[in-house]
Amino acid sequence: MDWKVYQHAKELFAVILKIVTKLPKEYRYEIGSQAVRASLSVVLNIAEGSGKGSDKELNHFFDISLGSLFEVFAIIDVMRANKLASNDDFLTVSSYVESIGDQLGGFKKSIKN
Repeated sequence: MDWKVYQHAKELFAVILKIVTKLPKEYRYEIGSQAVRASLSVVLNIAEGSGKGSDKELNHFFDISLGSLFEVFAIIDVMRANKLASNDDFLTVSSYVESIGDQLGGFKKSIKN
């Protein structure tokens, strides 16, 4: 798939994987796996939506992807607040979240018009 939003979502997933490997072992399963699942959900729902036959279905999968994207943001925010992620990690993830969110929002807006 050559959609830029899909490529950015894959990059976000890779960033999350790197951040999770830096977590203390006692947090990797609960927080780490949730972050990985949420970031993977962003990628998978973009991909699944792109294969649907109607704008309504595509919009539905983009909504799910956006929900997962905001979950990723909340996780990194909580991790930073609890000194489990650096401010640089937070800023990197925030940048991806903003970019991906804007792209998905743009797709959704163009579907409605």
